[in-house]
Amino acid sequence: MALKEFDDIRPYNDEEFEQKLKELLQDPEVDRVLSYIFKDLKVAQEEKKKLGQIETRKELQSTFIKSVLDIIISKTTQGLECSGLENLDKTSAYLFVSNHRDIILDAAFLNYIILSNEMNTTQIAIGDNLLIYDWITKFVKLNQAFVVRRGISARELLESSMKMSAYIRRSITQDNQSVWIAQREGRTKNGDDKTQKSMLKMLNKSNIKSLAEGFGELKIIPLSISYEIEPCGVEKVEELIKKEREGYQKTTMDDLTSMAKGIFDQKGKVHFSFGKPILQSFLKGNNNLTVNAFIDELATRIDHRIHQYCRLWPCNYVAYEMQNGTGEFSDCYSSADVAEFKNMIAGAQLQVGFSPDEVAQRFTTMYAKPVENFLIACDVFR
Repeated sequence: MALKEFDDIRPYNDEEFEQKLKELLQDPEVDRVLSYIFKDLKVAQEEKKKLGQIETRKELQSTFIKSVLDIIISKTTQGLECSGLENLDKTSAYLFVSNHRDIILDAAFLNYIILSNEMNTTQIAIGDNLLIYDWITKFVKLNQAFVVRRGISARELLESSMKMSAYIRRSITQDNQSVWIAQREGRTKNGDDKTQKSMLKMLNKSNIKSLAEGFGELKIIPLSISYEIEPCGVEKVEELIKKEREGYQKTTMDDLTSMAKGIFDQKGKVHFSFGKPILQSFLKGNNNLTVNAFIDELATRIDHRIHQYCRLWPCNYVAYEMQNGTGEFSDCYSSADVAEFKNMIAGAQLQVGFSPDEVAQRFTTMYAKPVENFLIACDVFR
């Protein structure tokens, strides 16, 4: 497939960078966004001037993007940490497949960590439903995002999937450029992180080798992202109830609100756990299965690894004990942690206009489920 055939989905290249950045900075909305981020008009204008002097994507990510993320980390988290980077070869390209909890920061924090550890930043898959304004499209494509088309016909979906699959495989196997993709379309809202088999089937559409060889050359890294405070947790509970009760359909403004809240609300501690690549022995051991059976096994393996690597916080253990009452994790939290989580539940009950009992149950499940999945994964790999 010729490179020009990727023009509608790929990030901007180096030759386009200067012009696209210039167009971005001419958008009046950018001034409002910068003022909102930096909270001071003079500082925002200074940052815009610096932004206009940037000449390459690498410079954009290592200066402006990093400075913005430094602000977000210092003001909305109690620290961003990672583990497992020793599993990666800094000269190699990988396909990072992660759980999905925040619209913007899952990918942004990943690149922040990768860049801080002197590795090449990843290309990011982003749904076109999030490209609400022209300035958002320009900004993310300047920042190495490629576009995933949503809400299209079956025929268009097939063509789009084939193109995206070819693009991802080329990026990793020929361009030595890592790629991040969420394990599912849309954020997990009930705490139960599961890989969509359709995503893996999409990856296989560009495979001309055996199943084991084709997935092996993608070098899949299960990546587990853990936020101490669930991003937009209250809103996720409300959305789940509305979907069941009222046939709720999200709007573009809902997505925009979630993006802003996810960025600027408090997140507590944040941890990224990088796993080892899916083993060739596992892939070869399942190579004789049908495509569907192979995909089932691979999805389950990715899920178990993401669950196994998940960093659990006191609030997760408190929620699990509230649901199960086993007492097995009583040494993982304090009475203050219990009081804090109960306050979080009370806050959700005040904000969500449905039955307080149902809100409490769903909110607790959202925090408890990662513990349940962790225990299952530990049993699988013991």
